[in-house]
Amino acid sequence: MKLPLISKKWQVILILMVGVLAVSTSAIFIRLSMVAAGLNTVEFSLFIASFRLIVSAIVILPAWGSVAQSKAKVSKSGWFYAVGAGFSLGLHFVTWISSLSFTSIAASTTLVTTNPIWIAILSWFWFREKPQRNTIIGMGIAIVGGIVIAFADNTTGIGSNPLLGYFLALFGSWMVSLYFLLGREAQRNGLSISSYIAIAYTTGAVILFPLPFWSDFGYFGYPPLVYVYLFIMTIVCQLVGHTCFNWAVGFISPTIVTLMILFEPVIASILAFFIFGEIPDENVWLGGLILLIGVAVAVISKERKITKEK
Repeated sequence: MKLPLISKKWQVILILMVGVLAVSTSAIFIRLSMVAAGLNTVEFSLFIASFRLIVSAIVILPAWGSVAQSKAKVSKSGWFYAVGAGFSLGLHFVTWISSLSFTSIAASTTLVTTNPIWIAILSWFWFREKPQRNTIIGMGIAIVGGIVIAFADNTTGIGSNPLLGYFLALFGSWMVSLYFLLGREAQRNGLSISSYIAIAYTTGAVILFPLPFWSDFGYFGYPPLVYVYLFIMTIVCQLVGHTCFNWAVGFISPTIVTLMILFEPVIASILAFFIFGEIPDENVWLGGLILLIGVAVAVISKERKITKEK
């Protein structure tokens, strides 16, 4: 039976809200696992990043059937872009998760969700897709917000090295931006969504697999609660959150989905306050607000351009 239009509309909104709530818990589960392990180091962050991608790759193993079927149809460029996307995704997880060892959840999640800005810049240089004037204005506003965050007075004592944390979160945003663009090109060159995800996740998992062995524990020896948190994170954030987004873009503009994701740092910061008592400096909140306004201006401007072209 076909659902009435208004019911479908509210169904999409509900699913999208579930997706935003799901991905907003990612930083919380990471911080919980750090507390449970009693470790707040880069080595432990490498373990978290590797664990998440490896479990995700195992879950999507059935999708490799579609990869085998599409071998003859996909150009070499498609495979190259998919592998490159997986490499970028792995670097995204390593740098962003590591940033949570050095700065607050509020600052880290705000900076890592600036990817629409970097996608616009990369598209400008790579595909000659020159942004509109309002898009450039939005970029400028976002940069100002980032500067405010970078020079915030960190008197609250959250994070051992905030500037390093800011850079790692920003680098994570650059990598996920590259991941999105490479993924788009992989699919334009013949890969189905299931084949692309299988290749990208597996590539990221293979690249990150050796990294945890630099630590004393490798993949084993942590308290059981650590594995519980990380399994929940993978299921909730990756399988539920990202699946909700992928489903929603079939009914509404991807730009609207991107704008909804901007609520992630807000929700994550609220959860961090109640769970960990984190209260970032007021300049971090101000800079985050300015930054998100800039990202929203840039994304909305791009969406209006696309609408006019149609």
